[in-house]
Amino acid sequence: MVAVAAARRGLPVEFHTPSEVKAAVTGSGRADKDQVTTMVTRLLRLPGRPTPADAADALALAICHIWRAPMRSRLAEAEQRAAELARTHRAKLQRARKAGGIQA
Repeated sequence: MVAVAAARRGLPVEFHTPSEVKAAVTGSGRADKDQVTTMVTRLLRLPGRPTPADAADALALAICHIWRAPMRSRLAEAEQRAAELARTHRAKLQRARKAGGIQA
């Protein structure tokens, strides 16, 4: 419901799988809850383990999102550039075909 409400208001919504979050925080997508909590505590230099236990999961999700955002942005830019190049290439081919230089 939170994702739907955010999307309806035009807010960006991102999803990360549990294994993606675990891998981002611990280096292993199969890490257990204790390993995730330990790494969140270390990464954020917290004086103690986050409580309740779900707080560590929320922090791990935030860490994952922050670390993955630049990569996702670069991928989106690359996809956009590839689409532009493809459009340009198709337009050049069309012009060449019309000029009689290339047979379809």
